[in-house]
Amino acid sequence: MESSKVLVAMSGGVDSSVAVKLLLDKGCECAGATMKLYSNDDIGLKPSKTCCSLDDTQDAKLAAMKLGVEHYVFNFSDEFKKDVIDHFVDSYLCGRTPNPCIECNKKLKFGKFLERARLLGFEYIATGHYVRREYSDTLGRWLLRRSTDIKKDQSYVLYNMTQDELAHTLFPCGEMHKDNIRDIAHRGELVTAGKPDSQDICFIPDGDYARFITDRAGEQEPGDILLTDGTVLGRHRGLIHYTVGQRRGVSVSYTEPLFVVRKDMQTNTLILGTKDKLYRDSLTAKNCNFIMYDRIDGRLHCTAQTRYHQTPSGCTVSVLDEGRVLCEFDEPHRAISPGQAVVFYDGDYVIGGGEIE
Repeated sequence: MESSKVLVAMSGGVDSSVAVKLLLDKGCECAGATMKLYSNDDIGLKPSKTCCSLDDTQDAKLAAMKLGVEHYVFNFSDEFKKDVIDHFVDSYLCGRTPNPCIECNKKLKFGKFLERARLLGFEYIATGHYVRREYSDTLGRWLLRRSTDIKKDQSYVLYNMTQDELAHTLFPCGEMHKDNIRDIAHRGELVTAGKPDSQDICFIPDGDYARFITDRAGEQEPGDILLTDGTVLGRHRGLIHYTVGQRRGVSVSYTEPLFVVRKDMQTNTLILGTKDKLYRDSLTAKNCNFIMYDRIDGRLHCTAQTRYHQTPSGCTVSVLDEGRVLCEFDEPHRAISPGQAVVFYDGDYVIGGGEIE
């Protein structure tokens, strides 16, 4: 790895800044590059809680100067709008609950960014993600593994990585804990040392998804709120305001606490039920990508996550057809949301994942 040419994706945060320092210490020849995805003014955001904005580009540039490496800026704003923002809005309008970080990683951070790095003559790219990669001689494949700092682990959003991407991507922070990363940044007097971690979705830091979607797609039609037995309970404000598992903000009265069980887009109805109605024995997923294996034959017992930070649940996975799998849980699983990702693990290792149907 020494003397390798590495282009580090510098988001303007502390992790990617320290990633450069760690690689330089190993003898790598590094440069930094920031993906310009949008400006804060474009979407009315405060600069302090976002990544990939104009202020973050400046912070990345200052960190690169301090570290003595060249810094590039790649304008991927058109791609970000089409592949991430528009996909996010369209998915919500179709009743799904997407994870835009997954799309951004797939299409931009490990897609367009790697392409651009190769054009510039770099052998590897690197990011500040908290994951590990290793090569298995037994399987003859590159593997993706959870971070040493399990609280910061980001493997869930990287299940789409290909063998080629893993072979040419480094994760210097994956073996370290966040406190150590901060210490290195402070000792190195990097401008990003005390910068807070980005929160929520970078382009919707206030978490008001419905407001963001309404600004772009207009007000949504209200409709009936039904109990699982068909009883009409009231009216909803538009289905984009609700997600599966939600309890607060539904604004209906009942003898027991009620949760969003399903959104029926065809009839524009919101279906509520008691807590027990949230549990499912299985799910199907599409657009699946596997890292540990080329393909799954038969039935594979493993664990699965259907949310970013969630305790893994035991399950059995079997292939239905091209790109689709059936996941049967050992015990009923709560609040499965179409559009979210299901990611399968063998211990710390990512087997693969897909989009919940």
